[in-house]
Amino acid sequence: MIKPTWLLTACLLIAESVSANVTLPAFFGSGMVLQRDQPVYIWGWADKGEKVTVRFKSQQQSVKTGSDGKWMVKLKPEQAGGPFVLTINGKNNISYDNVMMGDVWICSGQSNMEWHVKDASKGAEEIKAANYPQVREFTVKRAVAKEPLENVAAAGWLPATPENVGTFSAVSYFFGRELYNDLQVPIGLIHTSWGGTQVEAWISKKGFLGSETFKTMMSTPLGIDSITGPNGYPACLFNAMIHPLLPYGIKGAIWYQGESNAGRAYQYRQSFPLMITDWRNQWKQGDFPFYFVQLASFDATHGEGEGNSNNGSTWAELREAQAMTLSLPNTGMAVITDIGERNDIHPRNKQDVGKRLAWNVLKNVYAKPMVPAGPAFKSMDISGNKALISFTDPGSGLVVKDRYGYLKGFEVAGADQHFHYAKAAIVNGKVEVYSDQVTAPVAVRYNWADDAADGNLFNREGLPAAPFRTDKWKGVTDNVVYQLPVRK
Repeated sequence: MIKPTWLLTACLLIAESVSANVTLPAFFGSGMVLQRDQPVYIWGWADKGEKVTVRFKSQQQSVKTGSDGKWMVKLKPEQAGGPFVLTINGKNNISYDNVMMGDVWICSGQSNMEWHVKDASKGAEEIKAANYPQVREFTVKRAVAKEPLENVAAAGWLPATPENVGTFSAVSYFFGRELYNDLQVPIGLIHTSWGGTQVEAWISKKGFLGSETFKTMMSTPLGIDSITGPNGYPACLFNAMIHPLLPYGIKGAIWYQGESNAGRAYQYRQSFPLMITDWRNQWKQGDFPFYFVQLASFDATHGEGEGNSNNGSTWAELREAQAMTLSLPNTGMAVITDIGERNDIHPRNKQDVGKRLAWNVLKNVYAKPMVPAGPAFKSMDISGNKALISFTDPGSGLVVKDRYGYLKGFEVAGADQHFHYAKAAIVNGKVEVYSDQVTAPVAVRYNWADDAADGNLFNREGLPAAPFRTDKWKGVTDNVVYQLPVRK
């Protein structure tokens, strides 16, 4: 079991703050990537009243520390490029070289974001072929904290080369590589994730207090030092692994998480948007781009009864909650039900995950001419015993990914709410669905299961249709709510 590190981290921060030397947060360093075309914040600590001077390119600013020894300067925006040198002078001198101006992305979530390149599909080949010195990653080391911290453990910005890339987050690397190949600007990846964590751990106390649903949980003092793998406690990961990064300039964030929240999927409809909104409020950069991965296919019941429409599916309900989060501005979702692994919660194909995130971003953030995602449910019309489903984002057209041309993954139900496997076909750019067992259909579902690998509806660009349901019938997670972790 990983022991809490908040006490050690806090002691280190106290030691830093009273040091006579000028110091900066650990993620400032040689090789870092600073966000282009935005004000650049540089900050740190020094003696009370000490004059600190920051020089970068043609810019120079001086500031005196406050009574708390903190200082911050705000440099004017700079265009993409580099390498440059950043110097900070006080009683001591600090110089960071090989600094690049580019686009910086926060890469966060649980184990599927944490998963390393070396463990991904064709990991050895990917490591050997890595030659992207302008794609760089800083990994925030695991830590938990009762209160917001001001620093993270020492690490470094590493370029994507064979010597380093094996321990990069696979999703972040493949995402960053795709962006770099298209944009040809430096890409900075701040990887801050922890396997098995729930979304509540990544939301700040302030965020919770602004929510009628969740604010009561913050009335209990954080007791993470007496909690059993404490990384599930509310706000504890935000405090230690997100708050210290503020207000480092970023382009946006990518997120791969939700497996640990599947049992409370209905509540995720509130908690996940709450987290995104909270981060945006904390960063004070407006509604910055936030793109996330929908859960892959997986037999979450481990063969003990299928998670599906008739039995109930926590993973399908979590995917639905993720899709509903698209109502927030400047968000996007990568659908990966076709590349999951039934018996492994960690699908090895992280290349396509990174690509699909990047395609969403390239289209919607950078206005590149491309199809960003697969078909998504738009509307249903019923005529007799048939339902006709319309889609958004069909790309250049709908296709069936099956050698025999059979469209699978669709179900239909009547008023009894019992679903039957349906026959389906593409008709004039829509999907016609029916079952001989349902004479008066009222609801259609597609890929509504924990293991949602059956569905084979794609667009011609090769991107899968997102799972959906047309009904709003009660789910198996509707009444399951968050409970604080149990103390020892």
